Amino acid sequence: MRWHIISVKFLMSSPEIASLSWGQMKVQGSTKIYKDCKVWPGGSRDWDWRETGTEHSPGVQPADVEEVVKKGVQTLVIGRGMSEALKVPPSTLEYLEKQGIDVRVLQTEKAVKEYNALAAQGVKVGGVFHSTC
Repeated sequence: MRWHIISVKFLMSSPEIASLSWGQMKVQGSTKIYKDCKVWPGGSRDWDWRETGTEHSPGVQPADVEEVVKKGVQTLVIGRGMSEALKVPPSTLEYLEKQGIDVRVLQTEKAVKEYNALAAQGVKVGGVFHSTC
C-alpha cells in the first residue's frame, strides 16, 4: 500500500524537463521529443501554435495557457525561446493574474531551470516552452 501512495504522488507531480536543446525538449514520462511543449502535474504534450493562431508577436495567448491552468497549477512558467523572440502580451498576464496563478516569464533555458527547481520542491507548476528563437 505504501508504494501505491508514492506512485499516485509521482503521477500528480510536475514532470521534470529532462533535456533542452535548440528545437528539442524531452519531458520525464514521455517518449516524444517536443519542439514546443506544455507541461503540467501528471503530463505533457506538444504546444501546437496553430491551435490558437499564436505567432511570435503578439505572442502567447490566454488560450495557449488555459489548458495548463485548468490542470490546477499554482505557478506557470513561460519560456519565450532561446533568443526571447516569443512575446507575452498584457492580456495573457492579466488572465493568469485573475486566475490567481503566479507567473514567471523567462528565456527558455532559464525557464526550464526555474520550472525544474519548482517541480523538485513539489510546487504544482506548469509551463509552456518555446525551444527555438
